[in-house]
Amino acid sequence: MVVGEITEEKDVVVIGGGPGGYHAAIRAACLGRQVTLIEREDLGGTCLNKGCIPSKVFTHFAQEFKKMEHLKEMGMEFGEAEANLAALQLYKDKKITQLRTGVESLCKANGVEIVKGSASFLSESRIGVENGHEFTLFNFKEAIVATGGEFHYPEGIEFNADRVLKERQVFEMEELPRELIVYGTDYISLEMASVFSILGSRVTLILNKGLPFDSALSKELFRQLKKHKINVIKDSVLRAASERDGHVMVDLEKENGETVSIEGSHFVVSGQVKPNLPDLGLDRLRVDLKEEGYIRTDREGRTSIPHIWAIGDATEGPSLAVKAIKQGKAAAEAMAGLKVEVDLQFVPMVVQMSPPIAWAGLTEEEARREGYSVTVSENPVRANGYAQLTGEKDGFVKVVSDSETDMILGIHMMGKGASELISSGVLGLEMAARDEDFRFPLYPHPSMNESLLEAVEGLKGDAVHMPPRKKEPAR
Repeated sequence: MVVGEITEEKDVVVIGGGPGGYHAAIRAACLGRQVTLIEREDLGGTCLNKGCIPSKVFTHFAQEFKKMEHLKEMGMEFGEAEANLAALQLYKDKKITQLRTGVESLCKANGVEIVKGSASFLSESRIGVENGHEFTLFNFKEAIVATGGEFHYPEGIEFNADRVLKERQVFEMEELPRELIVYGTDYISLEMASVFSILGSRVTLILNKGLPFDSALSKELFRQLKKHKINVIKDSVLRAASERDGHVMVDLEKENGETVSIEGSHFVVSGQVKPNLPDLGLDRLRVDLKEEGYIRTDREGRTSIPHIWAIGDATEGPSLAVKAIKQGKAAAEAMAGLKVEVDLQFVPMVVQMSPPIAWAGLTEEEARREGYSVTVSENPVRANGYAQLTGEKDGFVKVVSDSETDMILGIHMMGKGASELISSGVLGLEMAARDEDFRFPLYPHPSMNESLLEAVEGLKGDAVHMPPRKKEPAR
Protein backbone atom coordinates (compact mmCIF):
# COMPACT_ATOMS: atom_id res chain seq x y z
CA MET A 1 0.00 0.00 0.00
CA VAL A 2 1.48 3.33 -1.10
CA VAL A 3 0.27 6.51 0.53
CA GLY A 4 0.10 9.52 -1.75
CA GLU A 5 1.01 13.00 -0.67
CA ILE A 6 -2.32 14.60 -1.56
CA THR A 7 -4.82 14.88 1.29
CA GLU A 8 -8.41 15.93 0.55
CA GLU A 9 -10.21 18.24 2.93
CA LYS A 10 -13.67 17.05 4.05
CA ASP A 11 -16.32 18.56 6.28
CA VAL A 12 -18.36 15.60 7.63
CA VAL A 13 -17.30 12.02 6.99
CA VAL A 14 -19.74 9.17 7.64
CA ILE A 15 -18.15 5.70 7.77
CA GLY A 16 -20.74 3.10 6.78
CA GLY A 17 -23.72 3.33 4.43
CA GLY A 18 -26.24 1.20 6.30
CA PRO A 19 -29.56 2.57 7.61
CA GLY A 20 -27.91 4.62 10.34
CA GLY A 21 -25.12 5.90 8.11
CA TYR A 22 -27.14 7.04 5.12
CA HIS A 23 -29.82 8.63 7.32
CA ALA A 24 -27.08 10.54 9.15
CA ALA A 25 -25.47 11.60 5.89
CA ILE A 26 -28.66 12.87 4.28
CA ARG A 27 -29.83 14.63 7.45
CA ALA A 28 -26.46 16.38 7.86
CA ALA A 29 -26.55 17.44 4.20
CA CYS A 30 -30.07 18.84 4.67
CA LEU A 31 -28.70 20.92 7.55
CA GLY A 32 -26.07 22.51 5.35
CA ARG A 33 -23.00 20.32 5.83
CA GLN A 34 -20.80 18.93 3.07
CA VAL A 35 -20.97 15.17 3.60
CA THR A 36 -18.81 12.31 2.39
CA LEU A 37 -20.25 8.82 2.90
CA ILE A 38 -17.74 5.95 2.82
CA GLU A 39 -19.03 2.42 2.18
CA ARG A 40 -16.88 -0.64 1.37
CA GLU A 41 -19.72 -2.74 -0.06
CA ASP A 42 -23.26 -1.74 -1.12
CA LEU A 43 -25.28 1.20 0.15
CA GLY A 44 -28.01 0.09 2.51
CA GLY A 45 -25.62 -2.10 4.47
CA THR A 46 -26.45 -5.47 5.95
CA CYS A 47 -30.07 -4.47 6.62
CA LEU A 48 -31.04 -3.76 3.03
CA ASN A 49 -28.78 -6.20 1.21
CA LYS A 50 -28.45 -9.25 3.48
CA GLY A 51 -30.65 -8.96 6.57
CA CYS A 52 -33.88 -7.09 7.19
CA ILE A 53 -35.14 -6.74 3.62
CA PRO A 54 -34.28 -10.27 2.37
CA SER A 55 -35.76 -11.86 5.50
CA LYS A 56 -38.92 -9.75 5.30
CA VAL A 57 -39.42 -10.82 1.69
CA PHE A 58 -39.63 -14.36 3.05
CA THR A 59 -41.87 -13.49 6.02
CA HIS A 60 -44.23 -11.56 3.73
CA PHE A 61 -44.30 -14.48 1.29
CA ALA A 62 -45.14 -16.92 4.09
CA GLN A 63 -47.90 -14.69 5.45
CA GLU A 64 -49.47 -14.42 1.99
CA PHE A 65 -49.05 -18.17 1.41
CA LYS A 66 -50.87 -18.84 4.66
CA LYS A 67 -53.88 -16.84 3.41
CA MET A 68 -54.65 -19.31 0.62
CA GLU A 69 -56.96 -21.49 2.68
CA HIS A 70 -58.94 -18.47 3.90
CA LEU A 71 -59.22 -17.05 0.37
CA LYS A 72 -60.56 -20.38 -0.90
CA GLU A 73 -63.15 -20.34 1.88
CA MET A 74 -64.24 -16.89 0.72
CA GLY A 75 -64.72 -18.14 -2.83
CA MET A 76 -61.48 -17.27 -4.59
CA GLU A 77 -60.71 -20.06 -7.03
CA PHE A 78 -57.22 -21.02 -8.16
CA GLY A 79 -55.03 -24.09 -8.47
CA GLU A 80 -52.94 -25.69 -5.77
CA ALA A 81 -50.48 -23.17 -4.33
CA GLU A 82 -46.80 -24.09 -4.29
CA ALA A 83 -43.76 -22.31 -2.85
CA ASN A 84 -41.29 -21.61 -5.67
CA LEU A 85 -38.22 -20.35 -3.84
CA ALA A 86 -36.23 -19.84 -7.05
CA ALA A 87 -38.84 -17.34 -8.25
CA LEU A 88 -38.91 -15.78 -4.79
CA GLN A 89 -35.15 -15.21 -4.99
CA LEU A 90 -35.58 -13.29 -8.26
CA TYR A 91 -38.26 -11.15 -6.62
CA LYS A 92 -36.04 -10.56 -3.58
CA ASP A 93 -33.07 -9.50 -5.71
CA LYS A 94 -35.26 -7.14 -7.75
CA LYS A 95 -36.61 -5.42 -4.62
CA ILE A 96 -33.15 -5.11 -3.06
CA THR A 97 -31.83 -3.50 -6.25
CA GLN A 98 -34.77 -1.09 -6.39
CA LEU A 99 -34.35 -0.05 -2.77
CA ARG A 100 -30.56 0.33 -3.07
CA THR A 101 -30.99 2.45 -6.19
CA GLY A 102 -33.44 4.59 -4.24
CA VAL A 103 -30.89 5.17 -1.47
CA GLU A 104 -28.22 6.10 -4.01
CA SER A 105 -30.60 8.55 -5.68
CA LEU A 106 -31.51 10.16 -2.35
CA CYS A 107 -27.83 10.64 -1.49
CA LYS A 108 -27.13 12.17 -4.88
CA ALA A 109 -30.19 14.44 -4.69
CA ASN A 110 -28.99 15.76 -1.33
CA GLY A 111 -25.42 16.34 -2.49
CA VAL A 112 -23.87 13.52 -0.46
CA GLU A 113 -20.55 12.37 -1.91
CA ILE A 114 -20.24 8.57 -1.96
CA VAL A 115 -16.76 7.05 -1.72
CA LYS A 116 -16.15 3.33 -2.20
CA GLY A 117 -13.65 1.67 0.12
CA SER A 118 -12.65 0.64 3.64
CA ALA A 119 -11.96 3.49 6.03
CA SER A 120 -9.66 3.58 9.05
CA PHE A 121 -8.64 6.36 11.38
CA LEU A 122 -5.03 7.51 11.14
CA SER A 123 -5.50 10.23 13.73
CA GLU A 124 -8.31 12.19 15.37
CA SER A 125 -8.67 14.32 12.24
CA ARG A 126 -7.50 12.06 9.42
CA ILE A 127 -8.95 8.99 7.72
CA GLY A 128 -7.45 6.68 5.14
CA VAL A 129 -9.69 4.97 2.58
CA GLU A 130 -8.47 1.85 0.80
CA ASN A 131 -10.16 0.60 -2.36
CA GLY A 132 -8.17 -2.09 -4.10
CA HIS A 133 -4.79 -0.60 -5.01
CA GLU A 134 -5.97 2.93 -4.32
CA PHE A 135 -5.46 4.69 -1.00
CA THR A 136 -6.87 8.14 -0.29
CA LEU A 137 -6.33 10.46 2.67
CA PHE A 138 -9.05 12.69 4.08
CA ASN A 139 -8.75 15.40 6.68
CA PHE A 140 -12.14 15.87 8.32
CA LYS A 141 -13.84 18.29 10.68
CA GLU A 142 -16.34 15.79 12.09
CA ALA A 143 -16.93 12.06 11.61
CA ILE A 144 -19.71 9.58 12.32
CA VAL A 145 -18.85 5.91 12.88
CA ALA A 146 -21.69 3.79 11.45
CA THR A 147 -19.81 0.59 10.69
CA GLY A 148 -22.53 -1.79 11.88
CA GLY A 149 -21.98 -5.21 13.42
CA GLU A 150 -20.83 -8.69 12.54
CA PHE A 151 -22.40 -11.99 13.54
CA HIS A 152 -20.43 -14.32 15.80
CA TYR A 153 -21.36 -17.99 16.14
CA PRO A 154 -21.00 -20.76 18.73
CA GLU A 155 -18.02 -23.08 18.45
CA GLY A 156 -18.41 -26.58 17.11
CA ILE A 157 -20.30 -25.72 13.92
CA GLU A 158 -18.94 -26.94 10.58
CA PHE A 159 -20.56 -24.44 8.23
CA ASN A 160 -21.01 -25.10 4.54
CA ALA A 161 -23.06 -23.45 1.80
CA ASP A 162 -25.52 -26.33 1.41
CA ARG A 163 -26.84 -27.67 4.72
CA VAL A 164 -25.13 -26.09 7.74
CA LEU A 165 -26.05 -22.44 7.35
CA LYS A 166 -25.80 -19.00 8.91
CA GLU A 167 -29.00 -16.97 9.22
CA ARG A 168 -28.38 -14.90 6.09
CA GLN A 169 -27.74 -17.98 3.96
CA VAL A 170 -31.11 -19.55 4.69
CA PHE A 171 -32.78 -16.67 2.84
CA GLU A 172 -30.70 -17.48 -0.24
CA MET A 173 -32.09 -21.00 -0.62
CA GLU A 174 -33.84 -21.92 -3.87
CA GLU A 175 -35.27 -25.22 -2.63
CA LEU A 176 -37.42 -25.82 0.42
CA PRO A 177 -35.56 -27.71 3.18
CA ARG A 178 -37.25 -30.98 4.08
CA GLU A 179 -36.27 -30.92 7.78
CA LEU A 180 -34.95 -27.61 9.10
CA ILE A 181 -33.32 -27.34 12.53
CA VAL A 182 -33.17 -23.75 13.86
CA TYR A 183 -30.99 -22.75 16.82
CA GLY A 184 -31.63 -19.48 18.64
CA THR A 185 -34.13 -17.41 20.65
CA ASP A 186 -33.93 -14.06 18.86
CA TYR A 187 -36.47 -12.65 16.41
CA ILE A 188 -34.50 -13.96 13.41
CA SER A 189 -34.71 -17.55 14.69
CA LEU A 190 -38.45 -17.30 15.36
CA GLU A 191 -39.08 -15.80 11.92
CA MET A 192 -37.08 -18.56 10.21
CA ALA A 193 -38.97 -21.27 12.09
CA SER A 194 -42.34 -19.69 11.27
CA VAL A 195 -41.61 -19.08 7.58
CA PHE A 196 -40.40 -22.54 6.71
CA SER A 197 -43.04 -24.36 8.72
CA ILE A 198 -45.76 -22.46 6.83
CA LEU A 199 -44.10 -23.25 3.50
CA GLY A 200 -44.00 -26.98 4.29
CA SER A 201 -40.72 -27.82 6.04
CA ARG A 202 -40.66 -29.94 9.19
CA VAL A 203 -39.09 -27.53 11.66
CA THR A 204 -37.33 -28.09 14.98
CA LEU A 205 -36.62 -24.98 17.05
CA ILE A 206 -33.88 -25.26 19.69
CA LEU A 207 -34.01 -22.68 22.48
CA ASN A 208 -30.82 -22.26 24.48
CA LYS A 209 -32.44 -19.81 26.91
CA GLY A 210 -35.77 -18.24 27.80
CA LEU A 211 -37.66 -16.02 25.40
CA PRO A 212 -37.35 -12.22 25.89
CA PHE A 213 -41.12 -11.69 26.12
CA ASP A 214 -43.81 -10.94 28.65
CA SER A 215 -45.00 -14.24 30.14
CA ALA A 216 -48.35 -13.99 28.34
CA LEU A 217 -46.62 -13.57 24.99
CA SER A 218 -44.33 -16.52 25.67
CA LYS A 219 -47.29 -18.72 26.57
CA GLU A 220 -49.19 -17.77 23.42
CA LEU A 221 -46.08 -18.16 21.28
CA PHE A 222 -45.57 -21.75 22.42
CA ARG A 223 -49.23 -22.41 21.63
CA GLN A 224 -48.74 -21.04 18.13
CA LEU A 225 -45.56 -23.05 17.61
CA LYS A 226 -47.44 -26.20 18.57
CA LYS A 227 -50.30 -25.22 16.26
CA HIS A 228 -47.85 -24.93 13.37
CA LYS A 229 -46.34 -28.31 14.30
CA ILE A 230 -42.94 -26.84 15.13
CA ASN A 231 -41.02 -29.14 17.45
CA VAL A 232 -39.54 -27.07 20.29
CA ILE A 233 -36.55 -28.22 22.35
CA LYS A 234 -35.96 -26.00 25.39
CA ASP A 235 -32.94 -25.30 27.60
CA SER A 236 -30.40 -26.91 25.28
CA VAL A 237 -26.92 -25.68 24.40
CA LEU A 238 -25.40 -26.42 21.00
CA ARG A 239 -22.21 -28.47 21.14
CA ALA A 240 -21.70 -29.45 17.49
CA ALA A 241 -23.36 -29.33 14.08
CA SER A 242 -22.04 -30.94 10.93
CA GLU A 243 -23.08 -32.60 7.69
CA ARG A 244 -22.75 -36.36 7.39
CA ASP A 245 -23.72 -38.28 4.25
CA GLY A 246 -26.23 -35.69 3.09
CA HIS A 247 -27.78 -35.21 6.54
CA VAL A 248 -27.14 -32.77 9.36
CA MET A 249 -26.28 -34.05 12.83
CA VAL A 250 -26.74 -31.64 15.74
CA ASP A 251 -25.40 -32.44 19.21
CA LEU A 252 -27.02 -30.71 22.19
CA GLU A 253 -26.38 -30.59 25.91
CA LYS A 254 -29.52 -30.40 28.03
CA GLU A 255 -29.78 -28.40 31.24
CA ASN A 256 -29.36 -31.57 33.31
CA GLY A 257 -26.10 -32.42 31.51
CA GLU A 258 -27.63 -35.04 29.23
CA THR A 259 -26.30 -35.08 25.66
CA VAL A 260 -28.72 -35.68 22.79
CA SER A 261 -28.35 -35.76 19.01
CA ILE A 262 -30.97 -34.83 16.43
CA GLU A 263 -30.92 -35.23 12.67
CA GLY A 264 -32.34 -33.12 9.85
CA SER A 265 -31.74 -32.13 6.26
CA HIS A 266 -30.61 -28.56 7.09
CA PHE A 267 -29.39 -26.60 10.11
CA VAL A 268 -29.35 -22.82 10.60
CA VAL A 269 -28.07 -20.74 13.51
CA SER A 270 -28.62 -17.08 14.28
CA GLY A 271 -25.39 -15.48 15.47
CA GLN A 272 -24.76 -12.84 18.12
CA VAL A 273 -24.10 -9.36 16.76
CA LYS A 274 -20.92 -7.63 17.93
CA PRO A 275 -19.61 -4.22 16.82
CA ASN A 276 -17.67 -4.18 13.58
CA LEU A 277 -14.70 -2.13 14.80
CA PRO A 278 -11.41 -4.15 14.62
CA ASP A 279 -10.20 -2.65 11.31
CA LEU A 280 -11.27 0.93 12.04
CA GLY A 281 -8.01 2.06 13.64
CA LEU A 282 -9.58 3.05 16.95
CA ASP A 283 -6.37 2.02 18.72
CA ARG A 284 -4.81 5.16 17.23
CA LEU A 285 -7.36 7.35 19.00
CA ARG A 286 -8.20 8.18 22.62
CA VAL A 287 -11.79 7.08 22.16
CA ASP A 288 -13.40 5.36 25.15
CA LEU A 289 -14.78 1.84 24.69
CA LYS A 290 -17.12 -0.08 26.97
CA GLU A 291 -16.14 -3.47 28.37
CA GLU A 292 -18.24 -5.26 25.75
CA GLY A 293 -16.29 -3.52 22.98
CA TYR A 294 -18.89 -0.89 22.06
CA ILE A 295 -17.95 2.76 21.57
CA ARG A 296 -19.03 4.82 24.56
CA THR A 297 -21.30 7.73 23.59
CA ASP A 298 -23.54 10.29 25.23
CA ARG A 299 -27.26 10.63 24.44
CA GLU A 300 -26.46 12.65 21.31
CA GLY A 301 -24.05 10.03 19.97
CA ARG A 302 -20.88 11.98 20.75
CA THR A 303 -17.84 9.91 21.72
CA SER A 304 -15.08 10.89 24.14
CA ILE A 305 -13.57 12.78 21.18
CA PRO A 306 -16.01 15.71 20.78
CA HIS A 307 -15.96 15.85 16.96
CA ILE A 308 -16.35 12.07 16.45
CA TRP A 309 -19.73 10.39 16.80
CA ALA A 310 -20.87 6.76 16.82
CA ILE A 311 -24.25 5.18 16.05
CA GLY A 312 -25.96 1.85 15.44
CA ASP A 313 -24.32 -1.49 16.19
CA ALA A 314 -21.06 0.28 17.04
CA THR A 315 -22.80 1.39 20.25
CA GLU A 316 -24.54 -0.59 22.99
CA GLY A 317 -28.22 -1.39 22.82
CA PRO A 318 -30.40 -3.58 20.62
CA SER A 319 -28.99 -4.49 17.22
CA LEU A 320 -31.86 -2.94 15.26
CA ALA A 321 -32.09 -0.60 12.29
CA VAL A 322 -34.67 1.52 14.13
CA LYS A 323 -32.04 2.34 16.74
CA ALA A 324 -29.37 3.17 14.15
CA ILE A 325 -31.72 5.41 12.14
CA LYS A 326 -32.74 7.40 15.20
CA GLN A 327 -29.14 7.76 16.35
CA GLY A 328 -27.98 8.78 12.87
CA LYS A 329 -30.49 11.60 12.61
CA ALA A 330 -29.77 12.73 16.16
CA ALA A 331 -25.99 12.86 15.59
CA ALA A 332 -26.44 14.94 12.43
CA GLU A 333 -28.78 17.34 14.22
CA ALA A 334 -26.50 17.62 17.27
CA MET A 335 -23.66 18.56 14.91
CA ALA A 336 -25.83 21.42 13.68
CA GLY A 337 -26.34 22.64 17.25
CA LEU A 338 -29.90 21.38 17.62
CA LYS A 339 -31.04 20.09 21.00
CA VAL A 340 -31.59 16.36 20.57
CA GLU A 341 -31.10 13.10 22.42
CA VAL A 342 -31.73 9.40 21.89
CA ASP A 343 -33.71 7.53 24.54
CA LEU A 344 -33.87 3.76 24.03
CA GLN A 345 -36.38 3.09 26.81
CA PHE A 346 -39.26 2.42 24.43
CA VAL A 347 -37.70 0.77 21.40
CA PRO A 348 -40.45 -1.07 19.49
CA MET A 349 -39.53 -4.76 19.22
CA VAL A 350 -41.07 -6.76 16.39
CA VAL A 351 -41.03 -10.41 15.29
CA GLN A 352 -42.50 -10.78 11.80
CA MET A 353 -43.60 -14.37 12.24
CA SER A 354 -47.14 -15.56 11.69
CA PRO A 355 -48.91 -14.09 13.56
CA PRO A 356 -46.56 -11.14 14.18
CA ILE A 357 -45.40 -10.13 17.66
CA ALA A 358 -44.65 -6.58 18.83
CA TRP A 359 -44.04 -4.95 22.19
CA ALA A 360 -42.65 -1.89 23.94
CA GLY A 361 -42.17 -0.86 27.54
CA LEU A 362 -42.14 -3.03 30.65
CA THR A 363 -43.36 -6.59 30.87
CA GLU A 364 -45.69 -7.47 33.74
CA GLU A 365 -42.81 -9.18 35.52
CA GLU A 366 -40.46 -6.20 35.08
CA ALA A 367 -43.11 -3.77 36.32
CA ARG A 368 -43.64 -5.81 39.50
CA ARG A 369 -39.89 -6.03 40.11
CA GLU A 370 -39.64 -2.24 39.78
CA GLY A 371 -42.23 -1.82 42.52
CA TYR A 372 -45.27 -0.67 40.58
CA SER A 373 -48.80 -1.53 41.69
CA VAL A 374 -49.52 -3.52 38.56
CA THR A 375 -52.81 -3.96 36.74
CA VAL A 376 -52.98 -5.86 33.45
CA SER A 377 -55.63 -6.41 30.81
CA GLU A 378 -55.64 -8.81 27.87
CA ASN A 379 -57.97 -8.52 24.89
CA PRO A 380 -58.04 -11.59 22.61
CA VAL A 381 -57.89 -10.80 18.89
CA ARG A 382 -60.74 -13.23 18.26
CA ALA A 383 -63.04 -10.72 19.99
CA ASN A 384 -62.32 -8.24 17.19
CA GLY A 385 -64.88 -8.18 14.38
CA TYR A 386 -62.39 -7.28 11.67
CA ALA A 387 -60.12 -10.14 12.75
CA GLN A 388 -63.08 -12.53 12.39
CA LEU A 389 -63.91 -11.50 8.83
CA THR A 390 -60.26 -11.54 7.69
CA GLY A 391 -59.58 -14.93 9.25
CA GLU A 392 -56.75 -13.50 11.40
CA LYS A 393 -58.07 -14.53 14.82
CA ASP A 394 -54.88 -15.60 16.59
CA GLY A 395 -53.24 -13.44 19.22
CA PHE A 396 -54.10 -10.80 21.81
CA VAL A 397 -53.20 -7.33 23.10
CA LYS A 398 -51.93 -7.00 26.66
CA VAL A 399 -51.58 -3.70 28.51
CA VAL A 400 -49.56 -3.27 31.72
CA SER A 401 -50.39 -0.26 33.88
CA ASP A 402 -49.75 1.26 37.30
CA SER A 403 -53.05 1.17 39.22
CA GLU A 404 -52.01 4.05 41.49
CA THR A 405 -51.44 6.54 38.66
CA ASP A 406 -53.21 4.81 35.73
CA MET A 407 -50.01 5.29 33.72
CA ILE A 408 -49.41 2.76 30.95
CA LEU A 409 -46.13 0.92 31.50
CA GLY A 410 -46.00 -1.59 28.67
CA ILE A 411 -47.92 -2.86 25.65
CA HIS A 412 -47.49 -6.39 24.27
CA MET A 413 -49.32 -7.84 21.29
CA MET A 414 -49.52 -10.74 18.91
CA GLY A 415 -51.71 -10.68 15.84
CA LYS A 416 -52.15 -9.36 12.33
CA GLY A 417 -50.93 -5.78 12.06
CA ALA A 418 -49.06 -5.81 15.38
CA SER A 419 -45.94 -4.22 13.86
CA GLU A 420 -48.01 -1.22 12.73
CA LEU A 421 -50.24 -0.98 15.81
CA ILE A 422 -47.30 -0.92 18.23
CA SER A 423 -46.47 2.60 16.98
CA SER A 424 -49.56 3.89 18.79
CA GLY A 425 -48.33 2.17 21.92
CA VAL A 426 -44.85 3.67 21.65
CA LEU A 427 -46.31 7.16 21.19
CA GLY A 428 -48.42 6.75 24.33
CA LEU A 429 -45.52 5.37 26.35
CA GLU A 430 -43.25 8.24 25.29
CA MET A 431 -45.90 10.74 26.40
CA ALA A 432 -46.35 8.98 29.78
CA ALA A 433 -49.97 8.39 28.82
CA ARG A 434 -52.59 7.20 31.28
CA ASP A 435 -55.37 4.83 30.32
CA GLU A 436 -57.77 7.76 29.69
CA ASP A 437 -55.34 9.13 27.05
CA PHE A 438 -55.74 5.90 25.10
CA ARG A 439 -59.50 5.75 25.67
CA PHE A 440 -60.36 9.32 24.70
CA PRO A 441 -59.58 9.24 20.91
CA LEU A 442 -61.89 7.62 18.34
CA TYR A 443 -60.59 4.40 16.77
CA PRO A 444 -61.51 3.38 13.20
CA HIS A 445 -64.14 0.66 12.94
CA PRO A 446 -63.88 -2.07 11.96
CA SER A 447 -60.13 -2.40 12.41
CA MET A 448 -57.48 -4.22 14.40
CA ASN A 449 -56.87 -0.94 16.25
CA GLU A 450 -59.92 -1.63 18.40
CA SER A 451 -58.07 -4.49 20.09
CA LEU A 452 -55.73 -1.96 21.67
CA LEU A 453 -58.65 0.23 22.75
CA GLU A 454 -60.50 -2.65 24.38
CA ALA A 455 -57.35 -3.91 26.10
CA VAL A 456 -56.98 -0.48 27.71
CA GLU A 457 -60.69 -0.31 28.56
CA GLY A 458 -60.32 -3.73 30.16
CA LEU A 459 -58.03 -2.25 32.82
CA LYS A 460 -61.17 -0.82 34.45
CA GLY A 461 -63.48 -3.63 33.36
CA ASP A 462 -65.14 -1.47 30.70
CA ALA A 463 -64.39 -3.41 27.50
CA VAL A 464 -67.64 -4.32 25.72
CA HIS A 465 -66.30 -7.35 23.86
CA MET A 466 -64.66 -8.97 26.88
CA PRO A 467 -66.44 -10.98 29.59
CA PRO A 468 -67.15 -8.87 32.70
CA ARG A 469 -64.78 -9.25 35.58
CA LYS A 470 -66.01 -11.24 38.54
CA LYS A 471 -67.05 -8.89 41.30
CA GLU A 472 -65.50 -9.25 44.71
CA PRO A 473 -68.03 -10.65 47.25
CA ALA A 474 -69.43 -8.11 49.71
CA ARG A 475 -67.77 -8.22 53.09
